[in-house]
Amino acid sequence: MRYDISGTVMQTVEIELEPGETVYSQTNCMCWMDDTVAMSTNMGGGFLSGLKRSFSGGSLFLTQFTANGAGRVAFAPRFPGTIMPYDLGPDESLVCRKESFLCAENSVTLAVAWQKRLGAGVFGGEGFLLQRVTGPGLVWLDISGEVVERDLAEGQRLLVHAGHVGIMDPSITFDIQLVPGIKNILFGGEGLFLATVTGPGHVVLQSMPILNLAEEIGRHLPASGREKTSVGGGIAAGVVGSVLGAMFGGSKGSRDA
Repeated sequence: MRYDISGTVMQTVEIELEPGETVYSQTNCMCWMDDTVAMSTNMGGGFLSGLKRSFSGGSLFLTQFTANGAGRVAFAPRFPGTIMPYDLGPDESLVCRKESFLCAENSVTLAVAWQKRLGAGVFGGEGFLLQRVTGPGLVWLDISGEVVERDLAEGQRLLVHAGHVGIMDPSITFDIQLVPGIKNILFGGEGLFLATVTGPGHVVLQSMPILNLAEEIGRHLPASGREKTSVGGGIAAGVVGSVLGAMFGGSKGSRDA
C-alpha cells in the first residue's frame, strides 16, 4: 500500500490500493476514487462499537474502501490542517481527538479511549472524549493548523489550552486544572480550566483548534444570526459549516466536483 500527501493548507492523502486491500474512514471524508474501488458502509465492529464511537463524537458508521483491482482513493479533512501518517506496529496505539481520525488500513482498530480521571471527561470539554487507534497498520490523522511536537520526560508536565491537544502516546496522562488567580479566570479569556499533559511520552499540539476558528467566524456574523444560533460562547454547527464551506471549499459537493 502506497500513499501520497499533497497540498499545503487543505491537504489530501491519495492511497494506492492493490487488489484486495482495504482502508476505512469515518463518514464524509472521501474525496474521489477509481471505479475499481468498492465502497461499503457498516458499523465497524458491530452496533456496540458504533454506539461507543458516537458517544465520543465520532461516526456511528464507518465506510470501507476495497480495491477489486488496482486503484486509488483520496481523503481530505474538512478543516485547514496537516495530515500526519503513522505506521503502527502490532498493539501499538495512539490517542487522538475525535476530529483527528481521517482514515486507516483495515487492520487498524478505532475505539473509544475513556479518560481515567473524572475531571478530564467532565471539565475537559466535549472534545475530550478521545479515540484510540491501535495497530498493526497505517493510519492517517489530521491536525488543525500547524503541528508542534513535544517529547515529555517522566513527570514533566505541560499546561495547554484544551483545544490545542491533538495526538498523544497512551503513556501520557491527561487531566485538567483550574486556571490560577481570579483575575485570570475573569479577564484572561482562557476559560475556567487548562489541560495538563504529563509525561513520559510524545504529544502533538495543534495551532488552530476548530472551536477557536468557529468562534472567530461567529464574531463577524450579523448580530441577529449570532442570537439565533448562539450556544454559550459559540455558534451552532450548521452556521459554522456553511461559512467554512464557502471559505475553504469544505462542503462535500465542492470537494467531489
